[in-house]
Amino acid sequence: MPGTWIMSDNRDQRARMTEMMQEPGAQALFDKFGTYILPGRVDDPRRGIDEALEAERIGLGAVWISERFALKEPAVLAGAVSEATSRIRINGTFYATMRHPLVTASIANMMQAMSDNRFGVMFARAVPAYMKMMGAPAITMERLADYISIFRRLWDGEDVSYDGLLGKFPSLKLTDMHKGPKPPIIFTAIGPKSLEFAGQHCDGVLLHPFVSPTGVKNSARIVRDAAEKAGRDPMSVRIYHNIIVAPDLPKDEEDAVVRGRAITYFELPGFGDLIVEINEWDKGVLDQIRAHPKIAGLNGKPADQAYTRQELVDVGQLLPQNWIDEGAAVGTAARCADQLMTYLDAGADEILLHGAGPKDMGPLTTELKRALAAKGL
Repeated sequence: MPGTWIMSDNRDQRARMTEMMQEPGAQALFDKFGTYILPGRVDDPRRGIDEALEAERIGLGAVWISERFALKEPAVLAGAVSEATSRIRINGTFYATMRHPLVTASIANMMQAMSDNRFGVMFARAVPAYMKMMGAPAITMERLADYISIFRRLWDGEDVSYDGLLGKFPSLKLTDMHKGPKPPIIFTAIGPKSLEFAGQHCDGVLLHPFVSPTGVKNSARIVRDAAEKAGRDPMSVRIYHNIIVAPDLPKDEEDAVVRGRAITYFELPGFGDLIVEINEWDKGVLDQIRAHPKIAGLNGKPADQAYTRQELVDVGQLLPQNWIDEGAAVGTAARCADQLMTYLDAGADEILLHGAGPKDMGPLTTELKRALAAKGL
């Protein structure tokens, strides 16, 4: 009977996971490390389910889903992942102003019920010009604060009446409530104002790639100080860090994953400056990057819309080696694991691995368990 085989496979899988969690460092790996699924553009979203299953199999504790308006819809993919997996946490990214607040609140409420309380909601701030192009309001912190307030009131079972910056909503209510815990709200942040916002309003903050251990320490301080000033427990705000990893890759592939990708962040006016400032790095390097013919000729167009990562490797050679050493994890799996420990030491509570896919992370997770066990975690 097919059902008998499914039940047997599930029992075998649970037994293997239980055994694996007894290994030194395995619980800390599950608690402190996750990965993106379906990074970048996608032509087959079903691959995301396989990636989530592989992430769970190798012991990672979370998968993160970004939002792209085509074949990467976080609500649909999160639902599929929740049914395919049994333990791994699922964090979905949403652009708040693209959905009616009752719709987003209902998605999160249902995902908690479907996943047995494994779902988290992440809000990102898109470039205002991109939102304007789609006819959606810009995601300002003032708007997001009101959205978060509405979501939490709805999850508390309230009948919400709102008339303000977001519009007029005479009566909002979730008619059927999940009885478990509310989903955590995470915010992507990099500059002081957004970090303070996270400390004041959110359950977690996701730091940007290429934030160094010094940047993590500075960011965590801003978040926790803001939480304390808002009358919240500073340690209740979880610090997540999004880190580019390139374990055991050939040099040309490593350069594309790390240096080529880095240029798409650092060339952006304002954005790259915030990363450099929080890390206490030399801002003069940004002038060199932006003066490179490939970047200067874009006339403001984002580099990732004009070039592939491979095509930006030559620009990436302008990056000082210490920016790569401090802002990413490259080299052997063992070296990557040791570098990732420095971000935990600096104040990160959980790390989001980005760049390599779950299918390539087996050796890295083995080394991470070794490094975590050595720290007594």
